Amino acid sequence: MWLTARVLEQRLFAYHFLRGAPDAVEAALDAYRNPDGGYGHALEPDLRGPVSQPLHTAHALRVLDAVGRCGGQRVERVCRYLTSVSTADGALPAVHPSQRGYPAAPFVPVVDDPPSDLLTTAPVVGLLHRNEVWHAWLFRATDFCWQAVENLEKSHPYEVQAAVAFLDCVPDRPRAQAAADRLGRLVREQRLAALDPDRLDAYPVAPGYAPGEHHFPHDFARSPASLARAWFTDEEMVRSLDHLAAEQRADGGWPVRRRHWAPVPALEARPMVTIEALCTLRAYGRFVG
Repeated sequence: MWLTARVLEQRLFAYHFLRGAPDAVEAALDAYRNPDGGYGHALEPDLRGPVSQPLHTAHALRVLDAVGRCGGQRVERVCRYLTSVSTADGALPAVHPSQRGYPAAPFVPVVDDPPSDLLTTAPVVGLLHRNEVWHAWLFRATDFCWQAVENLEKSHPYEVQAAVAFLDCVPDRPRAQAAADRLGRLVREQRLAALDPDRLDAYPVAPGYAPGEHHFPHDFARSPASLARAWFTDEEMVRSLDHLAAEQRADGGWPVRRRHWAPVPALEARPMVTIEALCTLRAYGRFVG
């Protein structure tokens, strides 16, 4: 963490595990904020350049949520930005066309008229509901997420993770439970979760993913409180967490499983992946820190 992490991830690591102050995390995050209320400057490492993007802004909201600061005027400005870049149906695109001209990962193409994307919209909507933020933008965006989640027939792991982020936080709990039950059956039927880390050849990697970019039960159920936890048996969850713990490298970090398209994005993503792994292990009582 001290060797390669950006200041933001160093501050976030200190907050989670060294009793660091949330003010320090906020100060580091401010470096990525733009006058339009969104966030840019490669906050999400796969999109380079200064312009605000929905993916950067979603990342910023996750950071603010982690330190208990997801509210107030800062989030009001974020919601105004989200409104300004939304599609005709009130949801978010994966990449706004303003990214054109700046480097971006090949798996996040820039198009002139991007469609609404559940992968981008659902985590943002979920976090805003989790923090009891009420803004006009949320109404149509929430409706979009419900419709998209409840109509999923063929999916892939990152989209399912986004759906879980929405379902874990949306206020209508009975509807969320029913949607999660259906989604869990889809995950098992389509073998989107590698249930046995010793037999990875039995689980296909999603089209467009990197070779070996499998997803495991812990990737969907980041904590025991997640609705996705019910998708897996205790034995499957233990195997998954054992595998996650065993992935730690000699330098203390965890590997980035997604496709590496340039050296710096991979370097910047690794501390983020490491913090996520440590938080998941702690949520399941694997260590106290």
